[in-house]
Amino acid sequence: MTTANLKTNEYNQYYHNFIEILGNVSIIEAFTDGLKTVEALPHLVSEALANKTYAEGKWTVKDIILHLIDVERVFSYRALCIARGDISNLPGFDQDLFVNKGEANTRTLTSLIEEYIIVRKATISLFESFNEEALKLIGTASDSKISVRALGFIISGHQKHHFELINTRYLHL
Repeated sequence: MTTANLKTNEYNQYYHNFIEILGNVSIIEAFTDGLKTVEALPHLVSEALANKTYAEGKWTVKDIILHLIDVERVFSYRALCIARGDISNLPGFDQDLFVNKGEANTRTLTSLIEEYIIVRKATISLFESFNEEALKLIGTASDSKISVRALGFIISGHQKHHFELINTRYLHL
C-alpha cells in the first residue's frame, strides 16, 4: 500500500501536503525512513541549539520533537480505533496546549529522541499488525473522514515537514 493508492476522500485536504511530501512510498517505508532521520538528529543538533528558536514565538527544536511524539501518539490511537471498528467521532486536540504543557525544554534532547524512537517503533509495530482491509477502513476524527492508511502517511509526512523546517530554520542559527 503506497501513497499512490490513497484517494482524496480518505482524508481532509488540510493533510494533503503531509501526504504529498512523502512521494510514492509504502507506509512502513515512510515510517522506517523517518526513524532513521530521528536517530540521526543528535549528530545534527546540539543541546544548546535544541533550546533555541529561529524567531520570537516559535517553538524550540525540543518543542518540535515533543509535538511530533504527541501527534504520532494521537494519530496512532485514531488509527487503532478505526481499525478496530470504533465509529466514534474521535476528538481533536490543541497542539499549542500540548506543547505548552509538555515542558520539552526542561528535558534533554537525548531523552526526547529516545522517547521518539520508542514511539516510532511502536507505531511501526501497530501498522504492521493491520491487514489490507483494516488499512482501508475509514472513520471520523475531528469531524472529518479519515482512513487508517491516511493516518499512517500523515504521521510520516508531518514528521518530514517538521524535519525540513529544522533543517532550513534551525541548523543555520
